[in-house]
Amino acid sequence: MKLTRRDLVAQLSSFVAGAGALSVLPGPLRAQADALGSRRPSVKDRKFCSDAVEAYIVSVCRRIRDPLVSRLFTNCFPNTLDTTVQPGTFEGKPDTVVLTGDIAAMWLRDSSAQVWPYLPLASNDKSLRELLEGVIRRQVRCLLIDPYANCFMADLSEPPLEGSRHDQTEMRQGVGERKYELDSLCYPIRLAHGFWKNTGDTGPFDSQWKLAMQSVLSTMRVQQRKDGPGPYHFQRAALNPTDSLVNGIGNPVKATGLIASAFRPSDDACIFPYLVPANLFAVTSLRQLSTMADRILHDAKLANQADEMAEEVEAALRQYAITSTPAGDIWAYEIDGYGSRVLMDDANAPSLLSLPYLDSSPDAALYERTRRFVWSKQNPWFFEGTAGAGIGGPHVGRDSIWPISQIMYALTSHSDPEIASMIQMLKTSAASTGFIHESYNRNDPANFTRAWFAWANTLFGELIARTAEHRPDLLT
Repeated sequence: MKLTRRDLVAQLSSFVAGAGALSVLPGPLRAQADALGSRRPSVKDRKFCSDAVEAYIVSVCRRIRDPLVSRLFTNCFPNTLDTTVQPGTFEGKPDTVVLTGDIAAMWLRDSSAQVWPYLPLASNDKSLRELLEGVIRRQVRCLLIDPYANCFMADLSEPPLEGSRHDQTEMRQGVGERKYELDSLCYPIRLAHGFWKNTGDTGPFDSQWKLAMQSVLSTMRVQQRKDGPGPYHFQRAALNPTDSLVNGIGNPVKATGLIASAFRPSDDACIFPYLVPANLFAVTSLRQLSTMADRILHDAKLANQADEMAEEVEAALRQYAITSTPAGDIWAYEIDGYGSRVLMDDANAPSLLSLPYLDSSPDAALYERTRRFVWSKQNPWFFEGTAGAGIGGPHVGRDSIWPISQIMYALTSHSDPEIASMIQMLKTSAASTGFIHESYNRNDPANFTRAWFAWANTLFGELIARTAEHRPDLLT
């Protein structure tokens, strides 16, 4: 029997209330669960409602015996749909803006990651499938405006974000910020490939999508910097030097076949422009593009170009990006091709930690050694305190743990104790707000940044859903 939305909401309310489970909790935990409650907007105030998503929330909650986790999951998993999407049409086709949360703009990276966990549900929900198609089509519009921009305005006629209006770069209409990040070219491919694989729908992959992919490939080729630094330049007058580039183009690199990135996925400037996790991600994305160009577009030339670049980048990574440590070889975080390297990891994905999550870890043993390195005090951006442990980054500053790193640590773990400890830390980091944040102080979860950060919320929902499916005992 098909349930109505009213039935789903009633069931969800029952499961989240968890009266039986709450009654056996110790007093403080019961009070905390009661205090969290539902932080979702009322149904009439939600930006988008999906029957498939609501049914999925109910099914996942059946497996969660911890009412605190259940309430966090029901708040976080639909947060992107509840609060950030703006469905519409453009030239008669779906057109969906996905805001990052408390910043009124759309990042190519964030928007792809925010809707990723909904892809498996789209085949049974036409309206959700059209919404996701609209995200792909909006990303195509953005890439065709400027492949070097990481962020775009919801209304492409609006001026850029206030902090970007005096940047020394080539700003174009519709761009919100123009920090060139290699991963911003990869994430739209990942989303498109995931949409195709989950739905079988090839509707979004038209002539405009092909033009956008050709632009992506061309930009990556230019940023291999075999013929100089290319046209991109960026400088910003800012107190934080990671908001700008040395001489407008960043530190020099030796042409190796790797693809330069001016900024990290954290929006911080790279120290050395060959960002290793972004290049590993690019290898995966290029191979996905090759497959789609061959099987959907029937364009052998584009498919071969993407595949050949993937082979070249992977070979260069193996030659230049692996470094020796007393514990064995690991991936460096950034290199310049001349022998300089940065050994660290940043919280944002693509990171070294997140490589298996992005299907971008070609060597399991090498990854495991790297993983142990970055989740330790050998990584200068790894922090431990009374409130938790995890990776941060220069974007917020020292002593700040990013929950995205904790979620990635759990998503890439095969250890029940590791996963359980991360879920416990994430519960603590919610700091009674009912949501996951950008970062929090290692000793004080109430000292956090960004109360509304939809990527972290949706990613947490993905973690809990996977755990409920494969390791439900960890959610008791």
